[in-house]
Amino acid sequence: MRLLLVRHGQTTSNVRHLLDTAEPGAALTDLGRQQADALVGVLADESIDVLMASTLLRAQQTANPLALAHALPLGVRHGIREIGAGELEMRGDTMATHRYQANALDWAAGDLASRISGGGTGRDMLAAFDEVVAEVESSGAATAVLVSHGAAIVTWAAVRAANADAAYMARHPLANTGIVILEGSSATQWLALSWNGDPVPVGQLN
Repeated sequence: MRLLLVRHGQTTSNVRHLLDTAEPGAALTDLGRQQADALVGVLADESIDVLMASTLLRAQQTANPLALAHALPLGVRHGIREIGAGELEMRGDTMATHRYQANALDWAAGDLASRISGGGTGRDMLAAFDEVVAEVESSGAATAVLVSHGAAIVTWAAVRAANADAAYMARHPLANTGIVILEGSSATQWLALSWNGDPVPVGQLN
């Protein structure tokens, strides 16, 4: 299966550098709506069979133009929402941002028990994301788009893709409406083909 993981467009909280992870979350800015509209052209050559977004408002607003363009129903799933910030929610200071990023890097490096106070573990996050991916795979879709969130996408991809890891994730943050493209399956392996527009070498970890 071809799996496209798309980060949402710019939000008001992005502009203010806030850790906004609780439902419903901030709405898209004018630029964010333009980015969402532009995704239709960016993905014009993709034959999308399934389109899903997280339960956060910004993900659904980003997915809506794609749903209209491809005449697809938009599935909304909790399992692909952003990694919870716990006690750091709505903070924008450097210390909070570094703690949040370090926690995601710990998960990508295999420390799945690491957590921010008030937040979940990496094991919980990956299991929830895996469940949505498994649902898409069971649908028989050849190509699926999941509109999710930066930390969630790069963490899941770094853990599940055979040619990406925590170090790669740290060097390649995902921009608003950035896309990670993978091919493969949960039963065999996933390979990251493209990360934020740049090709990923198959032998990245060699």
